[in-house]
Amino acid sequence: TDSLKLTLPKVERLNSRILIERLFTGGSKSLPAFPLRIVYMPVEGENLPAATILISVPKKIQAAVKRNRVKRQVREAYRKNKHILLDALKSSGQKIAVAFIWLDNELHESADVEAKVVKLLQLTAERLA
Repeated sequence: TDSLKLTLPKVERLNSRILIERLFTGGSKSLPAFPLRIVYMPVEGENLPAATILISVPKKIQAAVKRNRVKRQVREAYRKNKHILLDALKSSGQKIAVAFIWLDNELHESADVEAKVVKLLQLTAERLA
């Protein structure tokens, strides 16, 4: 729908160190769709948005410009398709923290990245249902 704002405001960025640590130490579920993996866990909090995300790209990709490109691609794909996840969250009344982790040492086409992000969002949404 047109009324759907395809934005990714700062509040939807995961920046709580505590939550990030919890996300990576356990209590989270993950799904791969090469070159990406999604890690997510339920969170509680009145003032939290339905989904907060973070994107992690390994230093194996040597040049920061390339890492930033990957992050842009993932962010863009998420921004355009986050409704898949948000609709599932809305109907189940849950909130989650999500990390997208880049698994490859190579760059991929934006269309591929978007397809994988969509796939991961769909899989995650199914699991939340």
